[in-house]
Amino acid sequence: MKLDLQQLRIEGIYAQKQPGRFMLRVKVPAGVISAEQAQKVADIVEQFAGGGIHLTSRASIEFHGLREEYLVEVGRMLAAVGLTSRGACGGAVRGVVCSTPFAASFPALQVLARRLHCHFTGNPHFEGLPKKFKIGVDDGYGEARHLIQDVGLVRVGSSAGEDCYDVWVAGGLGREPVPAFLLEQASAEGQLIPLIEAVIRVYREHTPAGKRLKHLVRDIGRDRFLKLLGASREKESPGTLPDGFDKSLTATPAALSAARLEAGVFAGELPAASLRRLAEIAAGHAGGFLVLTCDQNVVFHLTEPAATAPVAAALAAAGFGGESTEERVRFRICPGAHECRLGLAPTRDVAREVIATMGQQKEGLSWAIAGCPNSCSQPQLAAVGIIATKLVTETDGNRLPRFDLYRRSDGEAFGSGVRQGLSLAELLESIRKLD
Repeated sequence: MKLDLQQLRIEGIYAQKQPGRFMLRVKVPAGVISAEQAQKVADIVEQFAGGGIHLTSRASIEFHGLREEYLVEVGRMLAAVGLTSRGACGGAVRGVVCSTPFAASFPALQVLARRLHCHFTGNPHFEGLPKKFKIGVDDGYGEARHLIQDVGLVRVGSSAGEDCYDVWVAGGLGREPVPAFLLEQASAEGQLIPLIEAVIRVYREHTPAGKRLKHLVRDIGRDRFLKLLGASREKESPGTLPDGFDKSLTATPAALSAARLEAGVFAGELPAASLRRLAEIAAGHAGGFLVLTCDQNVVFHLTEPAATAPVAAALAAAGFGGESTEERVRFRICPGAHECRLGLAPTRDVAREVIATMGQQKEGLSWAIAGCPNSCSQPQLAAVGIIATKLVTETDGNRLPRFDLYRRSDGEAFGSGVRQGLSLAELLESIRKLD
C-alpha cells in the first residue's frame, strides 16, 4: 500500500529529498525534555535514524533518514516516554515554543506551554486546519519572536495572583513576512485558551486551504477579522485550570539566577552519544531535565549553584566547552539541501564558510541561514540573516544557489534586505565588509 504523504503530515512526518527516507518531528513544549526522554530519543536515532538528531529553531526534535518500515516503531517508542509527533507538521497547532528559557519566569511559562500543548494536540476540533498554526509563549519582548507566531503570548506581569499576557496574532515569516499585531493587552492566563480557540475557529472557517492566518487578515482586513473574532468569542467558556501544586519541571526561580549553563550545538546537529552524555548531566545536576532552545542549543537549570563548576567541566569533557567558534556563535541553521526537499543550499557547509569569514568582532552577533525562502531558521530576526533564494545554472552547467543578505537592528520588527542575488563568493565578501 502506497503511503499518502499528505496524510502523514499530521503525524509530524515529511518525505525527504532522499527517495524512501522520511523526517519525523517531535513536539517538545517549551523545549523541556526529561533525561529519560532524551535517552529514548538516543535509542531511536541509533537504531533507525543515522545516529543523530536535529534541534530546530522552534526547540523541537527532528529525526532524519527514517525508512517507511520504521515509522510505526518510532512512534511507539516515543509514546513509551510521553513524547508525540502528532500535529508537529501539517494543518494543526504545532509545538508550543518558548524562546526565553533564561527568564526568571520560565517555570511558569513552561507550565502554560504544556497546558496549551495538551489542550490542542490531537484535539480534532483543532486539526485539519488550512495550514500550520504556531503558538509562542515568552517573557518580555527582547527576542521579538512574538512577531512571527499565529498567536504570540508575552508575559507582562501578574494581577490578583494570575499571570497576564499581551496577545499578538497573525504573524509569520516565509515568503511573505508579516509581523503580528497586538490583539489584547494584559489578558489573564485563564482566558488564553478560550481566546486562542476563538482565533483558530475564525482561521479554520474563513481561510482557504494552504494559507496562514496572516493571509486571512491581509485578505479580509483587520476590522473584519476582529468582528469575526468577537462573534466567535461569544461561544467561549472559562479556561482556568486550577492547580494543587507547582507543575514546573526545571529548577526554581531562586536557583535559576545563579545556576544556568548552555551547551552550544552547531546547526542543531546532535549525535546520539552526545545526547546521552547531556542526559546524564541533566539527571545528575539539573533535576532530570534539559531545555532545548530556539537557538538550537541545550540549557541546564542546575538544582544547586555549587554544581556550576563540575557541570561546566563535564560539558567540556563531552565536547561542549565553548572552545570552537562554531559552538560559540549564535547561528540558527536549517537542514537545507542536506536533507530537505525544498533546500537550495547546503546550509551547514555555507555556515562554516561564513564563520571562517566573519572575523572575531562579528562573533557576538546573532546569525541565521535558511536554505530556501520559507525561512525556517528565522533569518529576518537575526542581526545578520542569509536566505538561499534560487538556483542559477553556471557556464559549466552546475546549478549553484544565490543568497539574499539581511541586517536587523534592535527595535526593528524584521531585518531588511541589504544585498540580493549573491553568489557564495559575493556573500562571503559582503560579510567581510559588514560593519
